Amino acid sequence: MADASPPSQAPADSPEHRCTPPRTYPRADTAGRAERALGGHRLAALLPDPAGERPVYRHLARAIGALILDGRIALHVRLPAERELAAALNVSRPTVTAVYDLLREGGYARSRQGSGTWTTLPEGRTPRGVARLLAPRETAIDLARAAPSLPEGTIVEALARIAPHLAAQLHTPGYHPYGLPELRAAVAERFVRRGLPTLPEQILVTAGAQHALTLVLGLLCRPGDRIMTENPSYPNALDAMRRARLRTVSVPVTDDGWDIEITEATFHRAVPRLAYLTPDFHNPTGCLLPEHARARVLRAAERSGTWLVIDETLAELALDVPAPPPFASHAAAGYGTGRLITIGSMSKTHWAGLRIGWLRAPAQLVTELAGQRVATDMGGSVLDQLLALDLLDRADALLPDRLAQLRDQRAALAQALTEHLPQWRWHLPPGGLSLWAELGEPIATALAERAWEHGVRIESGAHFATDPGLFEQRLRIPYTTAPDTLREAVHRLATALPAALARPTSARRRPHWIA
Repeated sequence: MADASPPSQAPADSPEHRCTPPRTYPRADTAGRAERALGGHRLAALLPDPAGERPVYRHLARAIGALILDGRIALHVRLPAERELAAALNVSRPTVTAVYDLLREGGYARSRQGSGTWTTLPEGRTPRGVARLLAPRETAIDLARAAPSLPEGTIVEALARIAPHLAAQLHTPGYHPYGLPELRAAVAERFVRRGLPTLPEQILVTAGAQHALTLVLGLLCRPGDRIMTENPSYPNALDAMRRARLRTVSVPVTDDGWDIEITEATFHRAVPRLAYLTPDFHNPTGCLLPEHARARVLRAAERSGTWLVIDETLAELALDVPAPPPFASHAAAGYGTGRLITIGSMSKTHWAGLRIGWLRAPAQLVTELAGQRVATDMGGSVLDQLLALDLLDRADALLPDRLAQLRDQRAALAQALTEHLPQWRWHLPPGGLSLWAELGEPIATALAERAWEHGVRIESGAHFATDPGLFEQRLRIPYTTAPDTLREAVHRLATALPAALARPTSARRRPHWIA
């Protein structure tokens, strides 16, 4: 591997090592961020067709408020001038004036004389991106988060084992911007055991995979850069790209997986700065990228000079097939001067509450990313990292039971869907944590709303789309809870379905959106 040997430098964790990196890679330019503005045609493309709605201005105001809550329109962004938006929507200017008045009354907008109208959040409202992570009410079954939990005894025993190691750490400053050296070594060893030579200097420990991706985007991309991603993809990753003001170009992932010819053509045509891919039990479809296709993706990325960010958070959750080797193990020596980054996490294999993730990259890039993360958190919790180290040391003993449990839960979900919702279509994924169900009707948002009334929290497939209006006929259904709970959840979804079918929603008109 071209990046197996780090450049000559002081050891990453030595006192003399500097965490302020040279500016080898472009950084996101934050100057003028307060001057961000949303163009009229861009906003019009996000809105449903108002034709047939009465009154139109209330319909549009509700739609814009929903986009702000959903994070699709960022906060503190200047909305288009009234005349510009009226022309883009083909409505009268007084209609847009009424829309903006309602947004201001509802707390979704504020105006400054001479500065226009800006988006804001009503007092007491929580953005849906935050709400997705909050615990549901006690009576609700949570199918919004595809994340397992650990047995209580496992955590208690691990905490007892690490107590002496934590006491020993109290004599140190406790700052580890690269991660605890022992944990970096353990993560590197796991890559080695999976078939990819890796040194601890190539590992940066992060506060989860999302943190790792955000660091990478901040260092390697500028606003306006093209970034290639799958469609559908992980919602929080897509949110990070939007907030970094990157332009996404997507490649489809269907029930049959990736179309490699389209993927190669997208690399060639779009020449993206960076590509974010989840080839192992893709979230949400569960698909596994065939081994022969991985080399083709690598060659296409190398020809276009694209950075590859490979998300392997689900790679070890192989239920029906052998666990795939690291994607980077398919790279030829000298690949793209090391333009390959692998992201991993303990959230899906162990417990999301640990907030422990990592990335593997060329050692020099790890140094620069560590310099970037110092500006935000200066390093992760030593306690969490010691706990993660203990659990990783015992992963080979813990993982088989976890996989057996997931198989049982997946079988219970499949059986319940067959019994209660036989009209839905889905493929049994060979690994991962969820099914990607086809509902036959674009009712996912309406069904999610009705399901909440029946005590089930679930996300519409639209949350996984790179563009508005897509995957309204899809639901991601995780099998991360007990079989009895899954059976009850499916029963409640079936009970909520008639109301979702009967109630007209803007979701049914989303094919009219300009996406």
